[in-house]
Amino acid sequence: MAKSFIKKGDTVLVITGKDAGKTGKVMEVMPKDGRAVVENINVVTKHQKPKSAQDKGGIIKKAAPMEASNLMVVCPTCGKATRVSRKTVEGANVRVCKKCGASLDKKYVKTVKKEAKKEAKQETVKETSKKEVKDKNVTKKPATQSKVSAQSKTRDNVKTTVRKTVAGGK
Repeated sequence: MAKSFIKKGDTVLVITGKDAGKTGKVMEVMPKDGRAVVENINVVTKHQKPKSAQDKGGIIKKAAPMEASNLMVVCPTCGKATRVSRKTVEGANVRVCKKCGASLDKKYVKTVKKEAKKEAKQETVKETSKKEVKDKNVTKKPATQSKVSAQSKTRDNVKTTVRKTVAGGK
C-alpha cells in the first residue's frame, strides 16, 4: 500500500460512507492495510460472551477500522479539510496543508511558518513588478483606443453627410 498521509492524533473528516461529514480524532493507523480507526466513527456493535465467571457479556460498541482513502486531514491552522503535500524541512519530509501552507506535523510548525513568510515576500516582489509592467501597458492602450474612436467618428461623419446629400441636402 502507498505511504499513509494520516497519522495518529490527526483530526480527520470522513468524506464517504455512512458517517460522511463527521470529524474525529485518529486513534490508530494501519498503513499496511491502508486503514485507520477514528474515534466515534464507523461504530459497530459486537456481541461478546463472558470469558470467565467474573466477566460480563453483552453488546459492546466500538470503532472499527475504515479505509484511509475515505478520510481527509483537517488542518489545525485553517480548520478546513485539505489534501496533504510533502515538503523537505531540515532534511525531513514534513506534511503540509495544500490550502494554507501550514505544517501538519507539530514538530515543524515554526520552521514552515518562517519559510512561508519568505516565500510570500518573494511573491509580493514578483507581483509588484508584474503590476508595473501592466501599468506601462495600460498607459499605452488608451492612446490606441482614442485613435480608434477618432477613426470611427470620422466614419460616422462621412456616413451622415452621405445620408444628408441623398436625403435632400439638409
